[in-house]
Amino acid sequence: MPLPDLDALRGWIGRTESDSDIAAPGPAALLAATLNRDRAPEAGDLLPITWHWLYFLSPTASRDLSEDGMPRRGSFMPPVPLPRRMWAGSRIEIRQPIRLGDRLRRRTTIADIKGKEGRSGALIFVRVLTEIDTDRGLAIVEQRDIVFRDHPSHAASTSTPAESPAADALWREEMAAGTVLLFRYSALTFNPHRIHYDQRYSTEVEGYPALVVQGPLLATLLAEALANRLPAASIRTITFRAASAIFVDERFALAGRNDAHRAVAWAAKGDNRVAMTAEAEIG
Repeated sequence: MPLPDLDALRGWIGRTESDSDIAAPGPAALLAATLNRDRAPEAGDLLPITWHWLYFLSPTASRDLSEDGMPRRGSFMPPVPLPRRMWAGSRIEIRQPIRLGDRLRRRTTIADIKGKEGRSGALIFVRVLTEIDTDRGLAIVEQRDIVFRDHPSHAASTSTPAESPAADALWREEMAAGTVLLFRYSALTFNPHRIHYDQRYSTEVEGYPALVVQGPLLATLLAEALANRLPAASIRTITFRAASAIFVDERFALAGRNDAHRAVAWAAKGDNRVAMTAEAEIG
């Protein structure tokens, strides 16, 4: 498919919606169990980095979902005429921490829309700006990038995977994400994207070799690995970049290094290539 009409799509830039929620302990306790945390955060505790994704879940009616399970485009999300979508990364700035029990208000804005021709065809990148307030003021500013593309003859990555800087790692742990982990995370984030739970759809329609591990789940695993090795609440900004997909039951490593001001972590596949990076500024 040729590159869609960018001028028409850019008419969505500046579109904003607002909503509210409460940082209830329940979802955090369920994610803690999903991630095998020994202790779940309780009311008044700091909400861990990326766990704000548990809130502001969109109550889209089933009749308003597209073939891929995601909400139809054209109301808030621009009507990009490319069938496949993936989370490509986020930059999260923590102005002040959220505590469990806080009342939350969110403003979401279509910040930018760009297009380019990639190796697999047309690519459209939509940047979504999210600002979350508590009663104490602005807490989180997030820029999230979503990439849209056509159906390929084979599953393609969002970019060329980089070689793993394994020799520079100060720590490393290996794991795999099974179907139960993918299911629980999709349920907790109310994510209906079929590539994470529908094997036939993921392989026969979207062309992946298996179910796809959620990008935000990988980001959360990286953030957890960093937080376990850094002083509490020391991360001020963290940037995630997805390079290629990791698939269900595929072995991968979480690895990283840090100094007094900066921490870097990555998820590396079995061929030693990076699937996702996380860079954190420490304050």
